[in-house]
Amino acid sequence: MSLGLLLPPEGVVDLLTTWPDRPRVYERGRTAVDEAMSLEYFNELIDTGCAPPDEIAVVKAGPSNRTAFLTNGRTDAAKLSRLRDQGYTIRFGNMQRWLPAFHRISQGIQQETGYSNYMHAFLTPGGEQGLLHHWDQQMAVVVQVAGTKTWQLWKPPVEAPMREYHESFRVWREDFIPAWEAAGPDMTIELAAGQTLLLPRGWIHNPHALGYDEPSLHLTFAIRERTPLWLAEQLLAQAIEQPDFRRVILPADLEQPVLVDRLSETKQALVAFLGKLDMTEMAGRVRKAAVTELEYTT
Repeated sequence: MSLGLLLPPEGVVDLLTTWPDRPRVYERGRTAVDEAMSLEYFNELIDTGCAPPDEIAVVKAGPSNRTAFLTNGRTDAAKLSRLRDQGYTIRFGNMQRWLPAFHRISQGIQQETGYSNYMHAFLTPGGEQGLLHHWDQQMAVVVQVAGTKTWQLWKPPVEAPMREYHESFRVWREDFIPAWEAAGPDMTIELAAGQTLLLPRGWIHNPHALGYDEPSLHLTFAIRERTPLWLAEQLLAQAIEQPDFRRVILPADLEQPVLVDRLSETKQALVAFLGKLDMTEMAGRVRKAAVTELEYTT
């Protein structure tokens, strides 16, 4: 079981049966995932420049930089090592795409949950900070592999963000961070090696290793929840098989007031179409999509 590599048995049960809406910390111990991306292996990827350049970012208490470690479009090991030594957080992204062990874990998680997912790794030198305050669009299972990282957390400022809707950078205001800092975090977690944090979508987090001398390495397994909107999209996807839904709408019909009529006609056609669907057959199609769709976009 892939989730069993990230969480103890009670954590797996919590995730699959309740999908927590508040952060929780679990004692994981060491599993095969700690070996698949150990601190030593992460540093080897830096020092050899073997990680794919499109999946690397460097950041130091601000926005990420995707080019500072490149020479002629390729990963420059000397530059990347120097950035690490200068206190930059190094992020390796989408490990399920280029590391077989994480590809297998990702597939396992999708089979167990029906949710697509992706995996990032973050190495932050001791006494430093990478990303600043933000929130994410999906549940994060944060696996601390080495060192300790401080997670300052605030309750979600928006309800149930997903995909592009209510992404933090899209609705960002300059007064956010001063207000959060003035109020103080709702929770502070010192996540140590061998522990796992469940961080629900929308929770503001300000992670750093400012209070520690040793480097921090954590893996983030981002799990994209399915929603009723996704189910609706699966139902509507079958409409393309009906010729009436593929006919051309004339440019003139996209102007008021005739557009109101076209929308009303389409609404009625959709209701009639959905009423004829066999839900048992659809359940088989939807389950297949749940365990196979990769959804690499937000």
